[in-house]
Amino acid sequence: MSNPANLEQVLAANGNTVEMLRNSQIGAYVYPVVAAEFSNWRDEQWAWRNSAVLFDQTHHMVDLYIRGKDALKLLSDTAINSMANFKINQAKQYVPTTPYGHVIGDGILFYLAPEEFVYVGRAPAANWLMFHGATGGYDVEIIHDDRSPSRPMGKPVHRISWRFQIQGPQAWNVIEKLNGAPLEKLRFFNMGEMNIAGHKIRTLRHGMAGAPGLEIWGPYETQEEVRAAILDAGKEFGLVPVGSRAYPSNTLESGWIPSPLPAIYTGEKLKAYREWLPANSYEATGAIGGSFVSDNIEDYYVNPFEIGYGPFVKFDHDFHGREALEAIDPATQRKKVTLAWNGEDMADIYASLFDPDADAHYKFFDLPLTNYASTNADKVVDAAGNTVGMSMFTGYSYNEKRALSLATIDHEIPVGTELTVVWGEENGGTRKTTVERHKQKNVRVVVSPVPYSVTARENYEGGWRKHA
Repeated sequence: MSNPANLEQVLAANGNTVEMLRNSQIGAYVYPVVAAEFSNWRDEQWAWRNSAVLFDQTHHMVDLYIRGKDALKLLSDTAINSMANFKINQAKQYVPTTPYGHVIGDGILFYLAPEEFVYVGRAPAANWLMFHGATGGYDVEIIHDDRSPSRPMGKPVHRISWRFQIQGPQAWNVIEKLNGAPLEKLRFFNMGEMNIAGHKIRTLRHGMAGAPGLEIWGPYETQEEVRAAILDAGKEFGLVPVGSRAYPSNTLESGWIPSPLPAIYTGEKLKAYREWLPANSYEATGAIGGSFVSDNIEDYYVNPFEIGYGPFVKFDHDFHGREALEAIDPATQRKKVTLAWNGEDMADIYASLFDPDADAHYKFFDLPLTNYASTNADKVVDAAGNTVGMSMFTGYSYNEKRALSLATIDHEIPVGTELTVVWGEENGGTRKTTVERHKQKNVRVVVSPVPYSVTARENYEGGWRKHA
């Protein structure tokens, strides 16, 4: 098959799905357009814990504008979450699963007006929504505003909306200065309005580092004016803009796993979906990176309980995957944890780069985010050498002075246990463009809570990230 037209044909042409994804040539997952650093990533990380930051989320996520009398039904039918009490001017995390109960992805739903929603998130959940909207007989209209190109190569970029967050301990001072008056601190994930530079701006109550913050958005044409006003108002409170280098590392402290493998590569019930997905889709071109290796792609799948989404699962409605999830005992499933990496072992990784006599160095650990594939899967082993989990998102927190990763491990392993993460890929590494020739390193890690930060763990707005 010389020119596959869809994912199903791509898989048939390649034969081994794991081999295909582990050797993808897509390159690094890029957070596009936004400058890598505005000051330096260390100070930018420090600011979200100690002063205030401006996150620019305009470019790296898919936006779906969903309208129509069946819009809410489409969302309910495809989500593990209950939509029973979802009201206008609220937001909700959206988690879809396959008919087999495995996670496809996630994102945030904004209930803007009667029969009008916006989904914001990565491609897998967006694709699932578009597929069912197009094929499920729903009376809906979906406008797909894709993420900005990873490498625009100097060409102009345009989105329907810009999207910012103002976060950190000083965020509310910045917000009220911009607004020109006190602003009500609504409940988490409730929406309101504020004034910025003469514009009426919609807001979503958010929070970080135990302090209230806002997500805000508006027409793309007003982006520069609004951004300039925020930076000007934030000067006296130490607000700094955060670049694309530091931005994705914030989840290491707060505990969200952004990129589980979309579990759609197998199963007859998903064949129509694979035939709908184009040959250049995220699912067809994405990459798996890391030391966990299996011939069975299903070993990379996770269910909601394994990555902290158990509290979202509500059986008050019918949804894809309900029957499979009802058959699962949550108490026996793997659980989400933070792994704190040993400092001496980290020093060994870096020292190997400066040893000209070594036959190979250890896999490079980039800072502050070291992921080198769309989906990350490093093997976690116990003292006896048994594989007991999968490390899924890895980097460094300047605030904690620690390398950290978010992982799912066997449920009976308590906090405080020392385990090992195998860092790097086998046999010198795969053919991914992000992988140099290297050797593996066994890194000692300590099982730690989610979120890792004491501040976030005790005060994180919304509470769901506390659930392991």
